[in-house]
Amino acid sequence: MPFLESKMRVVCKLLVLTVLLFVSTISLAFSSPNDAYPTGYGDEPGACVGASDDLRPLRREVYEDGQIFDITHQFNPNTPIGDSDEGIGQFLTLLSSMKNGSDYNFSELRLGVHAGTHVDAPGHMYEEYYDAGFDVDSLDLRVLNGPALLVDVPRDKNLTADVMQSLHIPKGVKRVLFRTLNTDR
Repeated sequence: MPFLESKMRVVCKLLVLTVLLFVSTISLAFSSPNDAYPTGYGDEPGACVGASDDLRPLRREVYEDGQIFDITHQFNPNTPIGDSDEGIGQFLTLLSSMKNGSDYNFSELRLGVHAGTHVDAPGHMYEEYYDAGFDVDSLDLRVLNGPALLVDVPRDKNLTADVMQSLHIPKGVKRVLFRTLNTDR
């Protein structure tokens, strides 16, 4: 008798799984991928954003108890890169466009990592750190966020140890932002 009960349990489980599979197959056959997403834009029912809505991205500057200053320079073809006097050139290409009949806009971004406002990876100047994988993604974001000292750097000098000493940065300062010649360009 226990053997028969065991077989009945297995048959019942298989029957339940078969019914679930059948129901999910039927529901997939009568639905479209678009059912899972709202139309997004326009005056159609279910649209997230109406055609008359103001479509400007929100740029927040106050988060919880603190204020955040975005120091990022906007990229353009003249944005400096590394030690070059030339800009980054054409860096953004629209590969697929909804205006040209595509279902979506798809862009490609190509530029060097030392273009515009950026943070150098610990491995940028030290081969041992580079070999060990100390990339920008290994930085703790708490190190990069918080109060900072803004220092004007002489425009005619590189940031050498002597220049750093001449800036008289107080001991204990955790974050320093350098305003350099590239800041002016």
